Amino acid sequence: MARNAFAFALFVLVGLPVSTSLGQATPTRSKIAPTKKAVPKAVQRRGKMVESQQAISTSDFEPKDRNRKGRVVPVRIYHDRAKDKYPVILFSHGMGGSRNNSPFLGNFWAKNGYVAVFIQHRGSDIEVIKDVSNFQKFRALKSAASWKSARDRVGDVSFVLDQLESWSQDKTHPLYGRLDLEHIGLSGHSFGAITTLTMAGRVFPLGVKATDEPRIDAFLPMSPQPGKSDPKEAFGTLSRPIFCMTGTEDRSVLDRSVTPEKRMMVYKSLPAGDKFHLVFDGAEHHAFGDYEFRFGKERDPAHHEIIKTLSLKFWDAYLKGDASAKNFLQSKSAASIDGFKKSDLFEWK
Repeated sequence: MARNAFAFALFVLVGLPVSTSLGQATPTRSKIAPTKKAVPKAVQRRGKMVESQQAISTSDFEPKDRNRKGRVVPVRIYHDRAKDKYPVILFSHGMGGSRNNSPFLGNFWAKNGYVAVFIQHRGSDIEVIKDVSNFQKFRALKSAASWKSARDRVGDVSFVLDQLESWSQDKTHPLYGRLDLEHIGLSGHSFGAITTLTMAGRVFPLGVKATDEPRIDAFLPMSPQPGKSDPKEAFGTLSRPIFCMTGTEDRSVLDRSVTPEKRMMVYKSLPAGDKFHLVFDGAEHHAFGDYEFRFGKERDPAHHEIIKTLSLKFWDAYLKGDASAKNFLQSKSAASIDGFKKSDLFEWK
């Protein structure tokens, strides 16, 4: 019954055929309060972010999930070359993306005291449009936006968390002793934002939760969407810190019913308490990624800098317990960031 209910919930979310469901939720665990650590920080000077010059390395791995028929989940990990232990940020790409996407975020977060883990989701990644004619790419992407892809993505995130726990205890692995797995964040763009909010415990129709991953402390969805269900029912019970980012022209390429106004409904439907909202005036869907879009406006170069600045404040506040970062977010300080326009919106509750 539960499996069929969740499959129906995913149908309502993406408006596509359904069949079965996601697996069981991860068992709950207690959280340990954040502790301050001596980590490199970016410095805010006159509204401009000055990046740390810490040397960053990237490592690629292709672990196999034996519990899902050997499903390969490629990851790219950004980390500095020191042997310190840092909080972890996971990133879930959008439809047709890969672990190679958004290095501007991976490098920046790693330079400022985090291990950034970029996940590639087979079945909704760049492989679905590989060797496909331009005429067929839209159809291939539309087909990949399925209940199965949503299910697989949720499983990928939990599997990567399990894998990180294993690697951090393996003396032969490069990440041995490097991961602070008591403090974990999850971000994603577009379909990756759906993954992010699903892991946060969003409620689907019939009161079904896909999962409620307790190991993740804070969530940053870019270009979120409510799906076909009532946003209040879907997001009204999410209590952990969430930072939504979107734009006034952030329309879906695959689903015309997903308008900028609908994306903004996600934040409006969240309960008060550690919730934040950034809306770039005039920003389109590709503003939050690093890929080039042939149609529409050119990306405003200031947007990436603002995303970096505010995302770091969010992670510092909720993964490192940095009171000054939280105070920054709960103030009008965002308006002081270089490139932030009077018509842009930043709010919190």
